[in-house]
Amino acid sequence: MQFNSEKAIYLQITEFVMEKILKKEWLADQKIPSVRDLGGELEVNPNTVMRAYDILQQQEIIYNKRGLGFFVATDAKSSIVALRKKQFIDVELPHFFNTIDLLGISLEEINFYYQKQH
Repeated sequence: MQFNSEKAIYLQITEFVMEKILKKEWLADQKIPSVRDLGGELEVNPNTVMRAYDILQQQEIIYNKRGLGFFVATDAKSSIVALRKKQFIDVELPHFFNTIDLLGISLEEINFYYQKQH
């Protein structure tokens, strides 16, 4: 995994885990790599992975079974979709609308290109 210097590594790890779940590489109630194993795989300090796992637990995307490790929550995928949708609507969409307004792109043009892609 290549890390981006503009974003905290632990946040990038949370995104990495969420991508694994969205792509169905890690399934509901499946055990995920331990803090130490993922730290070794990503070549980061286990404390950084633990910080990411703490956030994911707070968001109810993963859960910990004492003595057994971390597991993907049953509703993890829908939780991730809801979080990402909210972020898109709250952060990215206003920026998108501002950009199309500045460039004078109409919603009809946007719709045309959207239809062309799908």
